[in-house]
This record gives sequence, C-alpha cells and structure tokens, in this order.
Amino acid sequence: MRDYEIVYIFDSALDRSVIDQKLERFNELATGNGGGEIVAVEHWGKRQLAYPINKHDNGYYVVVQFRAEPGQLSDFERAIKLDESVLRHLVVLSEGELPTPPSATGADRFQTDEDEDEDEDDEDEDDEDEDEED
Repeated sequence: MRDYEIVYIFDSALDRSVIDQKLERFNELATGNGGGEIVAVEHWGKRQLAYPINKHDNGYYVVVQFRAEPGQLSDFERAIKLDESVLRHLVVLSEGELPTPPSATGADRFQTDEDEDEDEDDEDEDDEDEDEED
C-alpha cells in the first residue's frame, strides 16, 4: 500500500453538502473494498483561481490523504475525470502531513522593505544598550 494525496478543485457554485457527497463517493473508489483508508480530509474552501478554468474564476479546494493499492487508482481517476463538477484534480504520492493553506498560517503577509529597516534599527539599538552596560 502507498500513501497518496489528492487535491480537488470543485465548481464553487456547488453546496458543501453536494461536495461532501461527491467526496464520499470518490473516497470509496479510492480505498476500494476496504483495502485502503482515508487518512485526512481538509476543506480549504472557495478560492480564486490563478486563471479561468471552463469559464470559472473561483473553485472550492479540498485536499485528501489516503492509503491505497496502486491498481485501484485507474477506476478512481476515471470517475473523477467523468464528473463535470471537478474542475481539476491532482494525485501525488504523499510525503507527510497535509499542507496548510497560506491564509491559515498568516503567511500571506509579506515583509516589506520598511519592516526590514525597522528590524535592523531595533537590532542596532539593542547593540548600543549592551555596550552601555559594559
């Protein structure tokens, strides 16, 4: 058995309950007849796409980690390709924990040049304080 990770981008017009139903069906196909297991499911929610896909500007992202036999993936991927509500998907071998979306970690705030200058000034002041104490 191998560990896999899949990212789905669903049509953003779908309700969460419909997405959950589709995920349940896809998860059953991915794990086979009890031969695999779902490790984690993380809903990243609606996000703007980098470029339009099938005239859609937004998509609903879901990341799923699962264990399965490699032979089970062909039927699984065929079912995803036939579902028109899935705008894109990507299956890769999993390399660890689920990544967190940038907005959840606060990584979407970039440090500006002004912030860097302030940090350097603070360090200079700390050095001066240490010199005065000696």
